[in-house]
Amino acid sequence: MDAHVLKYNATVSEKIMVSPDLMILHVEADEPRSEFEAGQYLLLGLYGHESRSSNAEPEEKPPQPDKLIRRPYVIVSERTERTQFEFFISQVRTGQLSPRLFNLEKGSRLHICGSNAGIFRLDETPDGSDIIMIATGTGIAPYISFLRSHIIERPESKMIVIQGGRHRWDLGYSGELTFLEKHYANFFYVPTLTDADEEWDGLRSNIEDLLRKDFIQNEFNITPDPERTHFFLCGNPEMVANVSEWLVGFGYRRHHPDSPGEFYVEEF
Repeated sequence: MDAHVLKYNATVSEKIMVSPDLMILHVEADEPRSEFEAGQYLLLGLYGHESRSSNAEPEEKPPQPDKLIRRPYVIVSERTERTQFEFFISQVRTGQLSPRLFNLEKGSRLHICGSNAGIFRLDETPDGSDIIMIATGTGIAPYISFLRSHIIERPESKMIVIQGGRHRWDLGYSGELTFLEKHYANFFYVPTLTDADEEWDGLRSNIEDLLRKDFIQNEFNITPDPERTHFFLCGNPEMVANVSEWLVGFGYRRHHPDSPGEFYVEEF
């Protein structure tokens, strides 16, 4: 079926504004979807005639009104969900789709489409291996699904989330991650800020500098070892490139479907 005749097939059930350009969107599908694995994504879509958010900036290339604009967004929900899906979305103010998504309210209609896709999957790592998940911005989304879906299944693995941002409000899902740290002995949450206010009593560093200063070795007694510890990287491209280079120095290989490796990268 051509995209221009596709009908909306889902409804916004909840919208939580984290900041003017970050939101958590809950979407209910009209019909149950197929199974997905934690870390995979769906395509969200709106037509070009839909209104954009009040703080959006002029589009670089306005779409045709009858064009269905679609983009992939990682599913934050636990992998057992079939109709209720959660997404963590940042607004690109000059973009075509995200300002339209930010203008949605509870009860608004939209389209979800495509098969569940993505190769950023925790279930492909060896049992017993330690898992370090590194994120900035909305790159935290797949890790929330990882933890909601798998943390109970892997009590023998140390699981660490290192989340970086400029300000405290950049740390999406920090409350849930702090809760998990208190309730699971094998899980550790490491938030770090580069432009924190005076009330912040946590780490003040970018992620790359933290790793170069042997933070995980000193704090968690984990030496980067491809045989024992797997890494996931998601977020700012510069951070991903720098951490990837750091890992290669320890003998890590980037994972590809046709060439398994020990660190996984999700690029937005």
